[in-house]
Amino acid sequence: MDTQWETYEVFHQSRRGEPHSYVGSVHAPDPHMALQLARDQFARRLQCVSLWVVRSGDITATDYQDDDFFARVTDKSYRDPKAFDAPDKLHPE
Repeated sequence: MDTQWETYEVFHQSRRGEPHSYVGSVHAPDPHMALQLARDQFARRLQCVSLWVVRSGDITATDYQDDDFFARVTDKSYRDPKAFDAPDKLHPE
């Protein structure tokens, strides 16, 4: 018999249109209870209009040992504005 509840990661949105931000985690038996516990823990002091809960086991992350995952396939340095020299002033006086 498993007596440990699942862990859910909690994200909250303080105003409509803003991104959700990670605020912590809760342990709950199901997603609905996780939302209620997240509300009680993270929305009572922070201004909040929306909460997301995500089962921690459903998160897929990169492996620190996989250096090739972030290797650039082609050189796209031309997209970086730092690659170009720009005059200090755009309009002459």
